[in-house]
Amino acid sequence: RCRALGLEPSFLGYDKKSRRNLTRANRKVSEYGLQLREKQKTKRFYGLQETQFRNLFDKAAKKSGITGENLLILLETRLDNVVFRLGLASSRKEARQLVTHGHFTVNGKKATIPSMELKAGDVVKVKDKSASSPKFKEIKDMIITVPAWMSVDTEKLEGKILALPTRDQIDTPVAEHLIVELYSK
Repeated sequence: RCRALGLEPSFLGYDKKSRRNLTRANRKVSEYGLQLREKQKTKRFYGLQETQFRNLFDKAAKKSGITGENLLILLETRLDNVVFRLGLASSRKEARQLVTHGHFTVNGKKATIPSMELKAGDVVKVKDKSASSPKFKEIKDMIITVPAWMSVDTEKLEGKILALPTRDQIDTPVAEHLIVELYSK
């Protein structure tokens, strides 16, 4: 899957390197093919199904501002992605599973929905009962770097969203304008 999309496996959380050339030589790709590949890459990157992705796109289109940037902001502020960005999980897949199993609270309330949209000022914290597990004990000793729009306290195992991210702060290798062009046909 990674090779087909031209991505290194490490982008999707797999612990391996690709030994093959990721660019497809001597193959001309149509404009539609480029747009579709970009959409598929983004879906795989964030671990979403087609319906979830389409619903997020429709939500982004209704918001004021640039649709592509709105889409990336919505993707970045999902609970599972925030848990991953805070360093409380090693991949987005693992973050999704940890959220589903009820290991986190948002603003003091239990959260089990990975697609939950977070806002500026929300506090994500590992539940006290879960904090004693070996998974989270090893995180307390680690030094975690988080994006500028978030802050993390590894001792308390909690993070806070300081502000919604801007496009400059989102480091995902995505050309969102191609996704917008694909869906606006």
